[in-house]
Order: sequence, then structure tokens, then C-alpha cells
Amino acid sequence: MTRLAAWLGVALLAAWVFWLLAPVLAPFVIAAVMAYVLHPLVLRLEGLAGGRLPRALTVVLVEALALLALLGLFLLLVPILVREWPLVQQQLPLLLDRLSAAVNPLLAQLGLDVSLNLDDLKAQLVAYLSANREDWWAPLMSSLKLGGSVALAIAGYAVLVPVALFFMLYDWTRMVHLVVELVPPAWRGSFDSFMQESDEVLGEYLRGQLLVMLSLAVFYAVGLALFGLDLALPIGVFTGLAVFVPYLGFGLGLLLALLAGLLQMAPTEAFIMVAVVYGLGQLIESFVLTPRLVGERIGLHPLAVILALMAFGQLLGFVGVLIALPASAVLLVALRRLRRQYLQSDLYRKSGTAQPEQDSNGA
Repeated sequence: MTRLAAWLGVALLAAWVFWLLAPVLAPFVIAAVMAYVLHPLVLRLEGLAGGRLPRALTVVLVEALALLALLGLFLLLVPILVREWPLVQQQLPLLLDRLSAAVNPLLAQLGLDVSLNLDDLKAQLVAYLSANREDWWAPLMSSLKLGGSVALAIAGYAVLVPVALFFMLYDWTRMVHLVVELVPPAWRGSFDSFMQESDEVLGEYLRGQLLVMLSLAVFYAVGLALFGLDLALPIGVFTGLAVFVPYLGFGLGLLLALLAGLLQMAPTEAFIMVAVVYGLGQLIESFVLTPRLVGERIGLHPLAVILALMAFGQLLGFVGVLIALPASAVLLVALRRLRRQYLQSDLYRKSGTAQPEQDSNGA
């Protein structure tokens, strides 16, 4: 009992230190999460090469592929912004005029003595959108100077994360072995089985979520293309891949599709397109893809994922969001084991046999 209390004290102390250093540890946590995901690819590539590739070269190849994939996801937004920015400059005043013309009669029919006047807003937006690059470049640079710590942090992430990821991928097996050595020998069997089950749960979730993302990317791209949207491919692919962040990616993709639709077609057609494509996409994701490809494999309910993201994000900020998924997988395994132990315990068996006796006596 004393040893268990000591280990709990060490764990609480480590959690408290981690909470204090969360902002500093953010790039290393990002690298650790990426290393956990990418390490099986390193082992697979080493196996295919038959040991002919040096470990460092294998790590560099895997890391380069991962960074290129992330860069490609970011570059999906470039054609959307390049195409929509001139259209926003041209069509936004007309959209505001249509909105005013449609809302004012509706307000009059409802008996509300209110007039929606968007002239001032339209003038400000037109002036802002039509400004030259020099007009907003100077304030932007000034704000970056005032918030230099933010810009410095972003630059630090861009340098630290790839460097830390390289060393973690290179020494991942050794680091895991060092952690395992700290576990007392009497607990080694339970610890190994617990970590193996946690790794299986998290691996199944990641593989299932990847299949969901790819399926939704194809669905949204094809669905938007059938309605004739010019930017169907980049918006559809971005929406499908961004659903990894629950609801945030879906909402951002919906807004991009709605904006592109309003700038290209009539407002009614744009709203119908978004309602049909994104409504069906949400139904397919919630009732078909996620339950079959993710939920049935690991038993991790989507609401549990959202709750974990919100809870860890509230406690640890951005770092909490990064570790929410691994932590929720470990907690899920721990709860499963506690439930199994309780169902197999004498306390549960005695309570289950005692109740019928009380009922029979009462009868």
C-alpha cells in the first residue's frame, strides 16, 4: 500500500510539472505524437529495404513524406483563396444588396418597424477589399512586431518540431525501453499487456479515422462537382481530411463551400447544394462510416472523443488537444480493465447473489 501511494505521488507530481511546462513542451509533444504515428512506417520501410538503408536515411524519408503531406493539406487552401478573393471583391456588395432587399420586405410583413441598412458596412468592406497590398501590409508587419513572441513561437515550432521528430523517430525503440525499465518487475506483465492493448486501441482508431477521412474527401469532392462548383476538388478534399478535428473541420469546409457557392451561383442554389452535400455527408459519417470503421473496432464513442478534446484542451491548451487522443485511448483501456476486475471480483458476485435472497425473504 505504501509503494502504491508513492507511485501515485510520483504520477501526480509529474502531471503537475507537465501542466506547468505545457507551453514549453508543446513542440516536443507534437513531435512525440507524430513519432508514435510514423514509427511503424519506419519499421515497415526498414523491413522492405532488408537493412540496406541506414536508420537515419529511413527516418529522413518518412519524415519528409509526412511533412509533404501536411504541406499539401495546407496548399489545398491556396487555390480556394486565389480563386475566391477576386470574386469576393466583385460579388460581396451585390450579395449585401440582395440580403437587404430580401430581409426588409420580410421584416415589414412581420410588422417590425426596422430597416436593414447595410450601406455603411458595404462601403467599409469595399474599401478594405479594394485596398492595395501596401495599405494592409504595413499594419500587418506592425502587428507582428507587437506580437513578436507569437511570430517567434511559430518560427520556433517550424524548426523544433522537425528536429525533435527526427531524434524521436531515430531513438524511439530505445526511449520506450528506458521507460519500461522504470516499471517494477512485479508489475511488468500487467504493464506490458496494458500498453499493448492501449496501442492496439489507438492504432485501430487512427487507421479507421484515416479511412473515414479518405472516404469523405471523395464524397464531398464528387458531391460538390455534381452541383457544378468550380472549386469542388480542393474544398471537398480539404473538408474530408479536416474532419479529423471533430466538427471544426466539417464547419470550416461547409463555410468555404457556402462562400464559393454564393460567389458562383444563385443564393438558393448555393444553400441547396450545401444542405444536400454536407447534410448527407454528416449522416453518412455519423451513421455509416464512423460506427463501422472506428466505433465498432475500438468502442470509442465519437462523443467521448469530443469530450476528451474539450477537457484536455481546457486543462492544457493546445498541448492538451494533441495528447487527448492517446490519453483517451489509455483511459478507455483502463476503464475496461477496471470493469472486468469488478465483474470478476467477490464483491460483485456476493452482491449479485445476495439480492435474490433478500427478495425471497421479503416475499
